[in-house]
Amino acid sequence: MGQINTCIFDAYGTLFDVNAAARAVAKMPGQGGFAAIWQQVAADWRAKQLQYTWLRTLTGAHCDFWQVTQDGLDWALERAGHQDPALRTRLLDLYRHLPAYPEAMGVLAAVKQAGIARAILSNGSPDMLDAAVTSAGIGGLLDDVLSVEDVGRFKPHPAVYDLVGARFGTSPERVLFVSSNGWDIAGAAAYGFATVWINRAGDPVDRMPGQPAAIGRDLTAVAEQLGL
Repeated sequence: MGQINTCIFDAYGTLFDVNAAARAVAKMPGQGGFAAIWQQVAADWRAKQLQYTWLRTLTGAHCDFWQVTQDGLDWALERAGHQDPALRTRLLDLYRHLPAYPEAMGVLAAVKQAGIARAILSNGSPDMLDAAVTSAGIGGLLDDVLSVEDVGRFKPHPAVYDLVGARFGTSPERVLFVSSNGWDIAGAAAYGFATVWINRAGDPVDRMPGQPAAIGRDLTAVAEQLGL
């Protein structure tokens, strides 16, 4: 991967732990009922959040990712029979300030030290991404934060991946794209990016034309692929 001059990271699930909000609430005093179901809620929340992005892009009914995030949570809480307005507010507040995975800062610092451009490319709305980047303290390690709101479509629409070349003036084959989402890797690889799939769950590779160039269990795989 010696030709790589730009490293692009997905945000949610890749740099930021999307289960952290539900996990944190489950540990709070007085949340015994939620503690028993938080893993189901977190999984349903994430699944619906992603499904709604695909459906909205296919139907042309775009809205920002914050609305999608709220809609996904509402579905998950209703399914769990736990529709508590105070709980909903607490979960959404925490979601705006998700922590980065422990290895994220060190990997970003290593990529920066290597002189490779670094950015986020995310479904997240600009205000969501700004809050997450700021609370995680990684802003100084990024050259930019790119949001799908600039094109009004969600990943994996090719127009989203076009944002990278428009911002950095580089060709797809010189971009290393990093995501924990297999469908995002499939889209990015088909677009022409070199890809590293952060497969934290140990899932099978998706049966799609775009395949990951490399697979790792956490973000340290990025440094390994770049020889850092």
